Amino acid sequence: MKPIETVDKCTTCSTCVAYCPVTRATRAFKGPKLTGPSSERFRLFDETGGGEISEIEALDYCSNCKNCDIACPSGVKISTLNMLARADWCRKHKPPLRDWVLAHGRALGKLARRFPNWMVRLGSTNALSRLLLDKFGVDRRAPMPVFAERSFSEWMEAHNAGLSPTERRNLTKKAVFFPGCFVNDYDPQTGQDLVFLLEKAGYEVIVPDFQCCGVPLVANGFFDEAKAAAEANLAALVPHVASGDVPVLTVCPSCQLMLKQEYGEFFPDAPGLSAVVPHVQDACEFLIGLLESGELELDLREDATKLIYHAPCHLRAQGTGKPGLELLRMAEAHVEDARAGCCGISGSYGFKKEKYDVAATVGAELFQAVKDS
Repeated sequence: MKPIETVDKCTTCSTCVAYCPVTRATRAFKGPKLTGPSSERFRLFDETGGGEISEIEALDYCSNCKNCDIACPSGVKISTLNMLARADWCRKHKPPLRDWVLAHGRALGKLARRFPNWMVRLGSTNALSRLLLDKFGVDRRAPMPVFAERSFSEWMEAHNAGLSPTERRNLTKKAVFFPGCFVNDYDPQTGQDLVFLLEKAGYEVIVPDFQCCGVPLVANGFFDEAKAAAEANLAALVPHVASGDVPVLTVCPSCQLMLKQEYGEFFPDAPGLSAVVPHVQDACEFLIGLLESGELELDLREDATKLIYHAPCHLRAQGTGKPGLELLRMAEAHVEDARAGCCGISGSYGFKKEKYDVAATVGAELFQAVKDS
């Protein structure tokens, strides 16, 4: 069912408001019910697209965390209605340069790798650059992630080139890995670890020529770019899944949510959608299946390290449980479930100067749970 078709399923029960972490954190947000289905009814009757809410803040404070969708007893796609309304607004009112920068992490990663890593690290952490970023609209208190010296895609290319003929012959099955921007540009090691495990189980890992999944583009108002990225990703994935039961794995819940659910909500007519969606799967969930079937064995060792696990909102929104937590427990890790709600960061949301305090308030319970652990 399309998001617009769910509007009249809203019974104005306000359950979404009770579960919205942003509504609890700030009065600036008018709440998911008002900005979502209530206002969408007016927007549908307003040919100019302005609707009853004329201030962008009413839409902009929605972090797209999906807690309203999770809580809604009627299945209304509240957050998606908010994102679609924000997209209409941003088509008529160009987002600021700050939002463009935050929405284009892959482009920044490619640019950063043209410079020595020490220079990039210094530029993102020293007091002067943080002051300039603060003036630019990126809060100086928000710790900046540091780009990796070599992207995962670059590592993967070198890794495949270095496989011996014997190693290649042992890879009798195929799995597609969609690394997403975070693994590719900030945390390649996570992608490398997944490749190691999949190859250990006899899988050839295919990394397509991918674009950003589109989550930061949608969140920052660049909806048309997100549509182009979605179409490019689907076109890149279709040839790999068309030949049989080949999984498309992700380690990022936001990427998985976008590929598996939000492409269909935002871009329902995108070519290749129906062919790709059934194959998209959480990588941890897939690894659990390999362990249970005996295709993969873990080399376990005694480790007294204690871990705390946080289930991201975008994972909970998919209703697939907590496969990462389950996998850690299968590996006999000493792990505690934080059970502490939304982290507040919501991708680029918590970096924005006008949103930092809201994000910190939203994530306070989780921060305390981590400290207590």
